[in-house]
Parts: sequence; structure tokens; C-alpha cells
Amino acid sequence: MKLPLAYKPMGFVMGWVSGSLAGLAFRKTWMAIRHEEDAPDALDKERGWGEILLAAAVQGALFAVVRSAVDRTGAKAIERSTGVWPAGDKGGRD
Repeated sequence: MKLPLAYKPMGFVMGWVSGSLAGLAFRKTWMAIRHEEDAPDALDKERGWGEILLAAAVQGALFAVVRSAVDRTGAKAIERSTGVWPAGDKGGRD
């Protein structure tokens, strides 16, 4: 079956929301881990490899978890409202 048309705009909004939520979660998590407002950036000369890689790993994990939770919630909502699962038989993202 074809992806319901309603899922496309909803998917865009959910992507934006999940990015915002993940960013907020990362900032709060980094504050709890390191007691710092700003996480290190890969080009931050004052930070070491360990700190930079830890920040990247935490950020990546949080973004993946939040995106999956938001995607799953949206897919379930589409299925409840249309009776069609939005990802087709194989599932997964485009």
C-alpha cells in the first residue's frame, strides 16, 4: 500500500519536533554529566578527544532514541486514523 498523504506533512513536523526535543535532552544530559552549559565541538581547541567523542556519542544516541520514539508515535497515530501503517511492508526510513 502507498504511504498515506497525511503522513508526509506530519512526518516533516515530527522531524522538526524530534530534533528540538533531542537538542533539549542533549543540553540537559550534558549539564548533568559535565555540569557545563555548552558541550564541546569537534573544533574546540581547548577540549580533548575524550570529551569531544563522549559528547558526540551521547548526542547521537539521544537523537536516535528521540527520533525513533517520535517516528513510532506518528506511525501508530496514522495507523489508528487511517488503518494503514505508513512505512509499507519493509518498514524503515527512506
